[in-house]
This record gives sequence, C-alpha cells and structure tokens, in this order.
Amino acid sequence: MERTRMLRIVLTLIMAGTLVASSPVLSRAGGEDISAPPGSEAAATPETSPTEGAPDASSYLIGPGDVLDVAVWKDEALTRSCIVRPDGAISFPLIGEVRVEGRTVADVKEEMEKRLDRYVPGTTLSVEVKQVNSMIIYVIGKVNAPGRYIMNTNVNVLQALATAGGLNIFAKRNKIKIFRQEDHETVIFPFEYDEVVEGKRLDRNIMLKRGDIVVIP
Repeated sequence: MERTRMLRIVLTLIMAGTLVASSPVLSRAGGEDISAPPGSEAAATPETSPTEGAPDASSYLIGPGDVLDVAVWKDEALTRSCIVRPDGAISFPLIGEVRVEGRTVADVKEEMEKRLDRYVPGTTLSVEVKQVNSMIIYVIGKVNAPGRYIMNTNVNVLQALATAGGLNIFAKRNKIKIFRQEDHETVIFPFEYDEVVEGKRLDRNIMLKRGDIVVIP
C-alpha cells in the first residue's frame, strides 16, 4: 500500500509540472517573467487557451525592435543580424536602407533579393525573425503588477490580466477598457470582467494586438 501511495504522489507531481510548463507566458519588458500569484482573481480564470490564435509566421508583420537574421548563401560579409530601428528600417551592405516595418518576411526578402541582384547576381537570400521585441502591450491601473509586456504569443484580455497579477481589490472590474490605435484613430473596447468569467459576453475577451493598452480603473 505504501508503495502504491508513493507512486500516486510521483505521478501527481509529474502532471502538475506538465501543466505549469504549458501555461501561457508574457515577459515583462526588461526580461522579467511574470506569473499570476496564487489565489488572484485572474489566476483563477482557467478558460483560456495558450495556443488559441497562435501567431502565423508567414503573416507576421515586422515591427521596431525586432531582430532579423539576414543571410546570403556562402557570403559571410552579407550575413548578419539587423535590429529594426524605431523608424522601421534596417541598414544592409550594398543596398543601404530597407523599410521593413509593417511588412512580412517574404515581402522584405523579395525586395532585398531584387536590390542585391545588381551587385550579386543570382543571390540566394534568407530572412528570418530571430527575436520578436515589438509585440508589446501595456496593462495599467489597478492590477497587482502593472507594466509593459512583450507578447510571446497571441493573448486575450483575461490572459493579460492574469499575467499582470490579477485585479487588485480596488479595481472597478466591470469598467475595464482596451485602447487600440487603428488607422490613426483610437478605438476603445469595453470589458466587463464579471460577465466574461461567468461565460457571458465572451466576445469582449478579445485577442490583444501590438500596442494595445488595457486600462483597469
């Protein structure tokens, strides 16, 4: 009996470790990983999927701060990592400035190949996003860990609140708003916490986008 009991304990620990490893993660800008504290309201909202809406690499739009690996086959002089500057461009030997912000990797690759072909005919070029640094959201107001977070995957509002430590006791939980810039205008999305966690108005639990600001009054 004692051996059976010990075996059950070991299996339980293994399953717990697997669940922790599969939890969604945002990184607070600056490199610190943040997890919701045990018992916080947002930490207790499990109806989220860490893989829901996972980014599509082919449609990912490059942003400032991202690191690109650009390589010309068998040419070390034309192989390097490039950080996208705040103005949305990178500099590359021979061809100079390349505008990359808001473009896909395939689009950038095509342009660079065409421009390099003048100097290196028949160029075989590869472009990859080595590090995503531009997928940033902001969670401010009455949460336990407000701040600026880098998204490693697509997350919804509940996941963002959980990452920010959950609502504190002073939060006006049903007056949360998400501010988003679209076409030079600010769009505001309301979010009623109580209704969403009860399974109502789940459409309000929107997927967040680059630059979104979640405000908890």
